[in-house]
Amino acid sequence: MTIEIKVPSPGESITQVQIASWLVANGQYVERNAEIAEIESDKATLAISAPESGILTIVCQEGDTVNVGQVIGSIEAGAAKPLTESAPVAKTEVNTPAPIVSEPAKKVHISPLAKNIIAEKHLDSAEISKKFNAGRILRKNVLDFLAGNDAQNQTTDRPGVIRTKMSPLRQKLAERLVSVRQNTAMLTTFNEVNMKEIMQIKGKYNEAFKQKFGFSLGLVSFFAKACAMAMKDFPVINAMIDGTDIVQHEFVDINIAVSSPKGLLTPIVRSVHEMKVPQIELHIKELGAKAAKNRITMDDLSIGTFTITNGGVFGSMMSTPIINPPQSAILGMHKISDRAMVVNGAVVILPMMFIALSYDHRLIDGKESVGFVVKVKEYLENPLTTGLTSLKEFDDLLG
Repeated sequence: MTIEIKVPSPGESITQVQIASWLVANGQYVERNAEIAEIESDKATLAISAPESGILTIVCQEGDTVNVGQVIGSIEAGAAKPLTESAPVAKTEVNTPAPIVSEPAKKVHISPLAKNIIAEKHLDSAEISKKFNAGRILRKNVLDFLAGNDAQNQTTDRPGVIRTKMSPLRQKLAERLVSVRQNTAMLTTFNEVNMKEIMQIKGKYNEAFKQKFGFSLGLVSFFAKACAMAMKDFPVINAMIDGTDIVQHEFVDINIAVSSPKGLLTPIVRSVHEMKVPQIELHIKELGAKAAKNRITMDDLSIGTFTITNGGVFGSMMSTPIINPPQSAILGMHKISDRAMVVNGAVVILPMMFIALSYDHRLIDGKESVGFVVKVKEYLENPLTTGLTSLKEFDDLLG
């Protein structure tokens, strides 16, 4: 029985996606529920799993733009599993030149992305096919060919330049960033936070977190909770503009900026105002792990009411984060540095972090923006006495 493989809907309003990659080869036997392909929309990369066990037939190739609901392949269910299977496409690579294939060149399949690069670089597809001894040429083959054959690169660009098409996710991100600059009155206010007490809590429970959950205790969860608490005094930070209306929120859903192989993503942690710091930490780590594997879902990418981005993990000392529309504010965290500070007339060395709040001045005035940042600073510098967190919260979670 032949079972069609159709493009699932990645989310409301999305009608087209791009086939990012096939994870198995055409004609290969696949097990039921095994991931066989990845599709990419302008928001995320999603996996498609085999509906049944059987032999895979690929209809649409990597790089093709396809409609939601379109058939991109099929599974011949009930087919016997072969004794020897083909290797996955992603792992198929021949690094040495192969003998000339006697088959006609027209039988060599070239993916759309590969065709684009071949045309732009004025390359010879027969030479690429010969080098990799393959019946199909993928984008990766062309890029590898360019990297190892600079002399054959006859593009009008300067030699050594490789031109590739932006992914739908990167294109959408670029559009949104430009839109923010054009459609908001964005300003940024800065402050600095003494991270001594937070770092002491982190030092106390970091090893226990590693042993129980397999990862270190981070800092973003403390900031997320501090922001949610500060919004009680400055609710306009948690609001947004919709036309001529101001939309207030009685809940705090925070998008956390994380890196993924496809670019920057901002998955959401919901109802932060109702959660304790250790719970927030577990949610953030789960989202980070999913992003690293390109397994973020459309539900994860829902727009929250506020965003936090942590450039400090990359060593940033200070920056002006860009608002995540339609939100009205975003908090930027930065690198912690030991600095000489004056405390009660004495110079002491303290772990300090600059924080930055970018906000839409159409909605948020300087009084609210500065007041909010100062409140966040107060919670972070005194986490145990202001109610930001408690040692009991961590003891209860870690047993």
